[in-house]
Amino acid sequence: MPKRVQVIGAHSADFVWRAGGAVAKAVSLGGQAEVIALSYGERGESGELWKQPGQRVENVKKIRHAEAEAAAAHLGASFTCLDLGDYPLQIDGDRLLEIAEAIRAFAPDVLITHTATDPFNPDHPIAHGAVDRARSLAAGAGVTSAFDTIKPPQLFLFEPHQPELCSFTPTVHVDITSVWEQKLAAMGEMKAQQYLQTYYAQRGEHRGNHARRASGRSEVKYGESFMRVLPQVVGEL
Repeated sequence: MPKRVQVIGAHSADFVWRAGGAVAKAVSLGGQAEVIALSYGERGESGELWKQPGQRVENVKKIRHAEAEAAAAHLGASFTCLDLGDYPLQIDGDRLLEIAEAIRAFAPDVLITHTATDPFNPDHPIAHGAVDRARSLAAGAGVTSAFDTIKPPQLFLFEPHQPELCSFTPTVHVDITSVWEQKLAAMGEMKAQQYLQTYYAQRGEHRGNHARRASGRSEVKYGESFMRVLPQVVGEL
């Protein structure tokens, strides 16, 4: 069945590197996808832009928005930034409710965000905590509530830059071979972080290799890996 996939990242480029293939794959199968960035990563994630003399924060945000919007278009997804600021990203009560409302409005089948641990990026764990809590607020406790609720979306964590240091164990490999060129095109839009394009192209090949070994499917060439948070409910094993 076509699925509604929502990716919420701390910064405007996070979705491209870590879940761009899964987003494009869902859309190619008839689903819908929405990308939400909590910030543009304008202060700590825009290295190439800050090399330009006289650079300003508002100009960096403008450039980052255009990059992310173009990248999302390659994948068939919409892009929105809540512009909450980065380094540090801080989520108060009002902002938490804003994230919960975004989840409630889109009502995703699948929700994807960061791991709870990342010793090298202070914003990623904050994003995880906010999205995880907002998801629970949007879905309620599984009973009739004083507010509108949605069916609980499945929660997945995308692969961090250094998974072995972030308590990340892949439990799902997604075959993104058929949409690999779309992911490459999306990554190519992120010129403020060109240094990551080679790394994540190589990671796609690595995870494709792991997916082949796990499945025996020789046709899988590229993959993305995710960690399932909630149990999968099935009628049989």
